[in-house]
Amino acid sequence: MKPDTSSLSPARRDLARPALSAFFNICDKWRLTSDQTRTLLGRPPRSTFYRWRRVRTGVLTHDALERISCVLGIYKALHILFVEPAQADGWIKRANLATLFDGGSALDRMLGGQVADLSAVRQYLDSQCGWA
Repeated sequence: MKPDTSSLSPARRDLARPALSAFFNICDKWRLTSDQTRTLLGRPPRSTFYRWRRVRTGVLTHDALERISCVLGIYKALHILFVEPAQADGWIKRANLATLFDGGSALDRMLGGQVADLSAVRQYLDSQCGWA
């Protein structure tokens, strides 16, 4: 049974394909596992997650859109801060002495499971770019 999308605004329905495509492309560049990728999305049901991954469209919750937005912002900031794409993409897995990360990696923090974890990493990077 397909979910009823008639109550969603056209703009929200139209966001799903580009949002999911960008999100999964970033997770691939970061070489994340399916479990890590699913956690960043808020742990949707496995069947939903794999359908989204396969067809790159579906009904996204506000929570999923917010999480994807954070990941896009993190990716953008990293590619502004680092000239080399490999360095930018590898940063999330490297240990970091900043107070926010306490010696762990940004990915460790992002995998905390809460939108606030993703938002904290994004805010940290935004401040490094001089945007905050």
